[in-house]
Amino acid sequence: MNIDYVARHFQLDDAIREYADKKLDKAVKYLEEPIEIRVILNENKHRKIAEIHATHKFGSLQATEETGDFRDAINLAVDKIEKQARRSRKKAKGKKRRGRRQEMEQWPLDVFAPESVTMGERPRIIESTRLSIKPMNLEEAAFELESSEYQFVVFRDSESDQVNVLYRRRDDNYGLITPGL
Repeated sequence: MNIDYVARHFQLDDAIREYADKKLDKAVKYLEEPIEIRVILNENKHRKIAEIHATHKFGSLQATEETGDFRDAINLAVDKIEKQARRSRKKAKGKKRRGRRQEMEQWPLDVFAPESVTMGERPRIIESTRLSIKPMNLEEAAFELESSEYQFVVFRDSESDQVNVLYRRRDDNYGLITPGL
């Protein structure tokens, strides 16, 4: 995180700089690195103006506040930045989740002819099906596998929200494939 200070029409002291640093630390927890912040403090007669521009990985935020004291103006501007950051993070997470759910809702299942794979040419698809991926726990997936015509079931684990595959082994036991991190 990089913070630049600009003081207009007055001399910026360390107390105000430290106060702004402390307040900005609270707001940046919602932003993604790299974070660049520019704090512009302006004094016009009895008005104290704090203007904050924050840019991060996913965009930029801006807030301006005007009061009779720099500390109050900084407080209000940082609160606005924090509110904007929370809102943009929530919005980004929602878009990410919606996109992932729509994307993973159905997966294609292609069955290849065995001789077409070994010949070194492009495999020939003989059957294509779409699989629906439902959120369920392991017991529900095992029950689904028992009633399924396939030798496997693809499901989203309701606890970890990760896509898993439960399959029937040749020895009539079950195998579970989970994504590694």
